[in-house]
Amino acid sequence: MEVVNAIGRRKAAVARVFVKEGTGVITINKKDLAAYFPSSILQFIVKQPLSTLGATEKYDIKVNLDGGGFKGQAEALRLAIARALVKINPDDKPALKAEGFMTRDPRAVERKKPGRPKARKRFQFSKR
Repeated sequence: MEVVNAIGRRKAAVARVFVKEGTGVITINKKDLAAYFPSSILQFIVKQPLSTLGATEKYDIKVNLDGGGFKGQAEALRLAIARALVKINPDDKPALKAEGFMTRDPRAVERKKPGRPKARKRFQFSKR
């Protein structure tokens, strides 16, 4: 099997993933998964598509992660891994879609509007 690549985005985070057959090693920006995401919850989020298909030990994953915060990065990586797994085997798509791993979360920061301190907040109203 050749290297399969995919991309995942969430808020300001972008994850570029390169998947090949291997022993289950996940390398993010030349660091191990546990070193990059010390939180076990974020590690769980990243591994969700693999554990859903029972492919945790089948693939080596190399990742370039950029932008956003740690939660957004983890969710962008989850989407990228799911997309790569579907490229490898299209029959896995219904299982991943049922879990919600194939959906790009469209929520992002709303822009600041002129004449206001933030996107929706208004300056204090003074009657007199």
